[in-house]
Amino acid sequence: MQIDDSHFELRLAADEDEIREAQRLRYAVFVEELGGDGPLVDHAARIEADRFDPHFDHLLLRDMRRDAGDRVVGVYRLMRAEQARAAGQFYSEDEYDLGPLKASGRRLLELGRSCLHPEYRGGTAMVHLWNGLADYIARHGIEVMFGVASFHGTEAGAIAGPLSLLHHRHLAPADVRPVARAGGFQRMDLIAEADLDRPAAIRETPALIKAYLRLGGFVGEGAYIDRPFNCIDVCLVMDIARMSEKHRAIYSRDRALAGTANP
Repeated sequence: MQIDDSHFELRLAADEDEIREAQRLRYAVFVEELGGDGPLVDHAARIEADRFDPHFDHLLLRDMRRDAGDRVVGVYRLMRAEQARAAGQFYSEDEYDLGPLKASGRRLLELGRSCLHPEYRGGTAMVHLWNGLADYIARHGIEVMFGVASFHGTEAGAIAGPLSLLHHRHLAPADVRPVARAGGFQRMDLIAEADLDRPAAIRETPALIKAYLRLGGFVGEGAYIDRPFNCIDVCLVMDIARMSEKHRAIYSRDRALAGTANP
């Protein structure tokens, strides 16, 4: 599909109906495409939901050329510390001990459930979402972003190269390093650094994870095997203060997407 960017609309969900639009796209991607499931997934209504949805902000990218009810083509879930307190925890605390992050005194933002409609991958849609995220970060004075990102499947041996590369080259500094919880903990240093086929490991790493790493991101200690969602998660951390000036500029307010409602 040829994308005409003037047809995109980017803003936060304003009500339950708009959150439902995000949940329908999430169902198509995380359940139908990737085989995930969960206690609040509604297969009859094609809704992927969890108990945290009411506490997150939901960033929606719409293509206004599409039929009403089918316009959301990209989503992001965003949770600040005060929202996590209302929810009782951050979403990723089920999988990772976030103690160092929470003790840092920094302004935190958890990212999650990022996905795009298949027709919009590889185009400018992700750029729009990231620019909306940049404006949100600037408005709330966010200092550290984090969240889990996934490899499809639950066999760690199949992704030993990418996991080992992340561990050896991109492990987060100790003061902002989450640690995977024992219930699903998976060692990431499965191959010695000297024995790694680095080009192959990079090719096998999902595009979203590579994008965060290019922006100066790190990973936590250990991966987490999430069997209900049929994936292996890593916890990504982006400390804006540790980014280069070039990368930090991406998250300045003046990079916010022109012509859209402010998240």
